[in-house]
Amino acid sequence: MSGRLVLVADDYGLSPAVSEGIRALIATRRLSGTGCMTLFPEWQTEAALLREAPGIEDCAVGLHLTLTDFAGLTRWSLDGNGRMPALKGLIAAVSASRAHDASIAAELDAQLAAFEAAWGAPPAYLDGHQHVHFLRPVRHWLAARAGHFAALASRPWLRGAPTMAYAEGAALKAKAGFVGMLARGFDKAMRAAGYPVRGPLAGFYDWRQPESFAPALDRWLGSVPAGTLVMCHPGGIDDTLRGRDGLVEAREVERDTLLARDSLAMKVTDR
Repeated sequence: MSGRLVLVADDYGLSPAVSEGIRALIATRRLSGTGCMTLFPEWQTEAALLREAPGIEDCAVGLHLTLTDFAGLTRWSLDGNGRMPALKGLIAAVSASRAHDASIAAELDAQLAAFEAAWGAPPAYLDGHQHVHFLRPVRHWLAARAGHFAALASRPWLRGAPTMAYAEGAALKAKAGFVGMLARGFDKAMRAAGYPVRGPLAGFYDWRQPESFAPALDRWLGSVPAGTLVMCHPGGIDDTLRGRDGLVEAREVERDTLLARDSLAMKVTDR
């Protein structure tokens, strides 16, 4: 490895156990940052716990923009059922029409406002659950909100486009390639809008086979260039998580694997 990587944990706030697991990793200096989901009822409580977490001064706290699968803060949906669509439905809808752009912007505004109200500061970075920040209406929202962050003298960095180089096997390379297609032109456009962009993005592995995380982590630690941004999804498991998300068992495996890597604290950048 030629330098230190940026390791960020997605989904803080998804459930109390997920958040607790991420705080344990922050306390042991295993993470560069964590992206927060602000649309769940527990967000204010979890934000307060995060603010007091040991090691938080060395961790970037970001906003994990969410537009799929859950009930949004504005109850925006494609079909009026109060839940945001699955990713495929969202991509199809925003590719075919601009009819939902204003509703999407309102939902993102609500998530940002919830973050700033509970955290007491703007997010250190912005990215997207299921990579939705690469989609056209979210790019437009980011460009439109650049002035908001400039006025606060705190421009967040953005998670940039992925690389297929560190995805193992044809299926994962195809997944990284699909996300790369969604991200085409993103880095250049967002830098033009004034945002710092960090990447390339790595961290793709088959979470349906949790045992594959440890060897994947070893590959990333041993081969990615300095500054590469590696996403992960660690945490504990509780009934709230089981009721909300399909990525369950792998979270504990990721948490325990990261905690067991004593040398990881020396290889992860602060913020």
